[in-house]
This record gives sequence, structure tokens and C-alpha cells, in this order.
Amino acid sequence: MKFFDKFAQKSSKAVGSVWGFAFGVLVILTWGICGPLLGFSDTWLQAIDTTTAIITFFIVFLIQNSQNRDTQSMELKLDELLRASKKARNDLIDLEELSKEEIEKFQKEFRRIAKKKPEVK
Repeated sequence: MKFFDKFAQKSSKAVGSVWGFAFGVLVILTWGICGPLLGFSDTWLQAIDTTTAIITFFIVFLIQNSQNRDTQSMELKLDELLRASKKARNDLIDLEELSKEEIEKFQKEFRRIAKKKPEVK
């Protein structure tokens, strides 16, 4: 598990960097240049189709891992702010663990509160 987390974190950074983008452009340019040399054959087309499909498949997992990590860290930071604030309601900590119905009750309550407060200008 730790191996995958480290791999996913490093891979996400690499893929999302300018060097990752430059590598992608280089691959496409190389593939395009090979087109006339290979007579724009079906194999030439399938090579890029298959490669991009496989890369996309794995990138989805990397993106999801990165998004899960970011969401989890944001939730922890917000939970800490709620916990540290004397006026904050601690029942909002771990809100993501509540059922859909419980979250909707909070939404209705906050909409009602928002309607009562005058706008601050």
C-alpha cells in the first residue's frame, strides 16, 4: 500500500509537470512523423490508439488517488479548524461520514440561517 501511495504521488507530480507535458508532445510528434514512413497504416493508427487508451486507463487511477489524498487532507484541516474554534459546532466534524439525509438536514438548516442574516457589504 505504501509503495502504491509513493508511486502514485511521484507519478502524479511527474505527469502534471511541464516535463510530463513535453514528453506527451514529443510522443505525438514522433508518432506523427512516423506516419508517412509507415504509410499511415492501420497498425500505425492502432499503435497510438492502444497506447493512449492504456495510459489514460492508468492515469485515471493516479488522478483518483491524488484527489482522494487532497480531499482527505482538506477534511482534516477543516476538522482541526472546527475543533479549535469555540463558536464552531463540533457536530460538523466528520460530516463526510454522515448519510445523505443527515447532510441534507444540515443544508436546509444553513439555508434557513443564510436567509435570516442580512448581507454584509
